[in-house]
Amino acid sequence: MLQVGMRLFLMAGMFQHKPLGQLQVFPLAAAYIGYIVLCNLSLNVNTVGFYQVMKIAVAPTVMLLELLFFRVVPPAKVVASVFVVCLGIAIATVTDSKLISNLLGLAVGAAATFVTALYQIWAGSKQKELQASSMQLLHAYTPQAAVILLLMIPIMEPMGWGGQDPNTLLGYKYTPAAVVAIVVSSLLGILVSLSTFLVIGATSSLTYNVVGHLKTVIILTGGCLFFGDEMPPKKLLGVSVAMAGIVWYTHLKLHPSKPSAAKPLLVDDSGRMSTGLWESDSCAQEQHVIENASGPHPSPALTEKPTSAEVSLFMPPLVGMVQRPNR
Repeated sequence: MLQVGMRLFLMAGMFQHKPLGQLQVFPLAAAYIGYIVLCNLSLNVNTVGFYQVMKIAVAPTVMLLELLFFRVVPPAKVVASVFVVCLGIAIATVTDSKLISNLLGLAVGAAATFVTALYQIWAGSKQKELQASSMQLLHAYTPQAAVILLLMIPIMEPMGWGGQDPNTLLGYKYTPAAVVAIVVSSLLGILVSLSTFLVIGATSSLTYNVVGHLKTVIILTGGCLFFGDEMPPKKLLGVSVAMAGIVWYTHLKLHPSKPSAAKPLLVDDSGRMSTGLWESDSCAQEQHVIENASGPHPSPALTEKPTSAEVSLFMPPLVGMVQRPNR
């Protein structure tokens, strides 16, 4: 269905076709398949609480993989804000007292977290590497993904080849309401995939995870305000902590810290270099003696900013040795 949707977008002129090598986009298609299959399998073999914990762990995994693969080191404040967001979501959503039910579930959950983080990172890096837009990249890898999924359906799903079991794909009674639900779900899935690539392409995979946690906060709050869901103190605390982390992360991204400007360096007659703040009234009123053919004369105080000629005379380039002017 995703491939059909991208074809319709192409026919509508929403993007231009860009031929991309099949081997270039195959890793992204494989990561997409792993993300879909492993996440659904994790939900099937694990408790809901452990599944939620593994979803929360995607953001730290993204930071770890970006550090290992791309040598991207996020600022300490960004790491702290993401930790606050994940902590708040964990407090609000994890309710199971026993998270890990079996070792198979632990392995599947960890694999799902790793592959999801890898897929999100590649969704951004491939756009830059191949110089392709979000829609062009989706259109390029979805045929491979569709073929792989079709081959995996008979293996992963109960087909019902020889019977009329309603819990199988062939034995299920497809009513009009069921067909409409499947079509609507497919259309929403297209929009989710497209929005994933758009957000990651415009920002980063880490920001995409923070936006996803904001979605969870909106769902929890909206359920309480509009549908009468309960908001116990634990859930309220978690939502508040998560929102505080989201606001902090947003502030850090919108107002990144700037490195402080380097102070100018002065070189006196003895060859010593020091920082000088000519604008400050607290500068020491030091007198320098300049020797020339007629004898020593007192120089003006350093409270006045030197001219460009004086700077070029007394402050050579920082690389190499400090050269004294020839007299």
